[in-house]
Amino acid sequence: MDETVQSLGIALGLGLLVGLQREHAGSKIAGIRTFPLVALLGAVSALLAERFGGWTIAAALLAVAGTVGMGNAILLKQDPGRDAGITTEVAVLAMFAIGALAVVQPPVVVLGVGVCVAALLHAKGRLHALAGKIGDKDVRAIVLFAAITFVVLPVLPDRGYGPYAALNPRNIWTVVVLVSGLSLGGYVAFKILGPRGGAALTGILGGLISSTATTVSAARRVRAGGSAATACVMIALSSAVVFPRVLVLVWVVDRDLAMRAALPLAAVFLVALGIAGALLLRHEPDQTDGAAHENPAGLKGAIIFAGLYALVLLGVAYASREFGSRGLYAVALVSGLTDMDAITLSTARLAKGGTIAASAATSAVLLASMANMVFKATVAGVIGGRRLALPAAGIMGLLMLAAGASLWALI
Repeated sequence: MDETVQSLGIALGLGLLVGLQREHAGSKIAGIRTFPLVALLGAVSALLAERFGGWTIAAALLAVAGTVGMGNAILLKQDPGRDAGITTEVAVLAMFAIGALAVVQPPVVVLGVGVCVAALLHAKGRLHALAGKIGDKDVRAIVLFAAITFVVLPVLPDRGYGPYAALNPRNIWTVVVLVSGLSLGGYVAFKILGPRGGAALTGILGGLISSTATTVSAARRVRAGGSAATACVMIALSSAVVFPRVLVLVWVVDRDLAMRAALPLAAVFLVALGIAGALLLRHEPDQTDGAAHENPAGLKGAIIFAGLYALVLLGVAYASREFGSRGLYAVALVSGLTDMDAITLSTARLAKGGTIAASAATSAVLLASMANMVFKATVAGVIGGRRLALPAAGIMGLLMLAAGASLWALI
């Protein structure tokens, strides 16, 4: 009895939620009363199906679909110029299914699906705006990301190949999906918010996509006559975001390592955040239309990163076994110059397998970050010229001191 009451209550509550949203949107097909009734009908049909069979759900669904169709036809006849979209009609059918789902699935599943339906309905304007901002190349890249995730990944073998059995195709491609997905999330957020968010938000979102690319873009703006203060804010914030990003990547691969690496990485992050805050207080940056980023989820980029990750994985495995920690650190310094993801994920995977110690893995990540700081300072100075060279070197120098202090604390 308690479970039945709970199922009916969940169906009613979700129906009211979605009905409220549709009523607010001005729907003439169904509103705040119809949706809870439909959801309750779905739940009651599922309860009856337990005794009389699944035909009760099918019959009720057909009745709902027929009623909605009849109501839509009447409205179109009364107002031929009315928008003939089917969003509300599909939402009605979805709420019937959610009502039935409330009887056969745990509450957390039903609530999750119902809230997602309400959120999708309410986000109409934002979703249409996002679709308008995403070009054909972006759509192709997103479709390719779905392909590499749901088509390529499942068919790859899950076993080690090559020297030291270090190359596992399934693991390598999982890393590709992880990095591409994280960068894609930052890119989508950048598309939505970046142009309106000014230098601070551009730097934060740029750090999610690529701090190196953000540094290059900021330097180009200075070279074209833009504000050096604005560029410094973007560089500092994108470099700060690198460390939470790295921690997320490590956490996905090895949670124990992430817990150990959290403190030293957080220390450098806070220093970078403090630098950015001081710059924002001292200089009010001009409004920026954002850095020019390519969609990070393309197939070409995925293949290049897979190759780079495989090389770094082999290099780390070889260097750590043949030369110990010194070999590992040498690989970290070289690979960290242009990209930190590969060395971060390769050391995390080897640390999880017990090949290298957690402290050595964390030290390698910090060394890679220091090499990346040197590279970004150099790029900023070469592209941005003298106006950016000194401030960028100062920012990266302070970050290197913070990373060096964290590294010294580990030794």
